[in-house]
Amino acid sequence: MTHSSEFSHSALIVAHGSPSDPESQEAALRALAARVGARMTDWRVQGATLAAKGRLEAAIAELGKPLIYPFFMARGWFTGQVLAKKARAMGLRMLDPFGVEPDLVTCAQRELQAMLAMRSWRAEDTALVVAAHGSAVSRTSADSAYAFTRALHSRLGFVTTRTGFIEEPPFLKDVAQGLGQAICLPYFAQESGHMAHDVPVALAAAGFEGPVLPPFISWADTPALIADSIARQSAEADLPAP
Repeated sequence: MTHSSEFSHSALIVAHGSPSDPESQEAALRALAARVGARMTDWRVQGATLAAKGRLEAAIAELGKPLIYPFFMARGWFTGQVLAKKARAMGLRMLDPFGVEPDLVTCAQRELQAMLAMRSWRAEDTALVVAAHGSAVSRTSADSAYAFTRALHSRLGFVTTRTGFIEEPPFLKDVAQGLGQAICLPYFAQESGHMAHDVPVALAAAGFEGPVLPPFISWADTPALIADSIARQSAEADLPAP
């Protein structure tokens, strides 16, 4: 085994995971962490989910004092309360979550342009539906999804853009109706139960027949985006105060 002392820096990518199927999510996050680490010189990068009992603590113990990178879509309850509390208790620094990455919209733009080209569609003839989680207890989740949708609309010029949620109105099954030619972009980090069940069920109820992009963990640009972010946020923390 390679020990963390052989590296100058370490980071732990943390996701929610799936309580009903913790091992598959844990394996997927470890694979993502390996792809991120392969892009970073002198860094050791691991992944752990909150749903896999004891994995977060075990990874932190192995890494020493890693930076915590939340693979979450918003500064919501889990990042702001659950994960932040754990990080503070262990004296660890938590970075900004994946969902607020400045280059995330650019990555999404590339994915959507590739889908449009594959279908020989034009954005001005196509609707975009962003399927998001939402939250009954926090506005942050919905606000992040709305901002993401607005940015994509301004860049690509879809005929219309709509945001629909799983856990709060407007619900995905309602906003995805009657759109004709359309693409769905799920605003989800992992291949979760929502992606496997809730999103397809809602789209089917809406009569939505367009293509659905995979969650962010499957995107080709995601490992480089996270690697660049960890390096950037780490460097910014080391800068002297003005």
